[in-house]
Amino acid sequence: MKLTTLINSTVIIAFLALTSGIASAQTTTNKNYMSADAISEKSINTAVNADALGSNSTNISYIKPFNLVNLAYQGGFKQQGVPSGGSFIFEVQRGNITPESLIKTAINAHRLPAQLLNNKDYISGVSSQLGILTGINYPV
Repeated sequence: MKLTTLINSTVIIAFLALTSGIASAQTTTNKNYMSADAISEKSINTAVNADALGSNSTNISYIKPFNLVNLAYQGGFKQQGVPSGGSFIFEVQRGNITPESLIKTAINAHRLPAQLLNNKDYISGVSSQLGILTGINYPV
């Protein structure tokens, strides 16, 4: 067994061991976005008018990139045609699943708000997590 294969296998096993149960613990709320109480979320404030941030702001919660990749790996997007487990890793390595396509899938499944598709930091985070899981380095 090659050393890189052993290391990749160890990373995948550690990834799964440390994250099992996160996807099933998530609950949805109105608008089908993740609950603000779930551990896998991050909140951002978007203002209707920059002068009135405190009075006219909307709180939007979304899944962190780490948890998005984990959710996809565990089969959270099977209804949208995304495979799980080893098949998910294989499709990412083949280039059939990209950070952008995974984000689009989550948006279509009402798990993420659409503005994250244009958020370079979020895309970079998903790229990093896919790279850790599969050994692929995506350009930032």
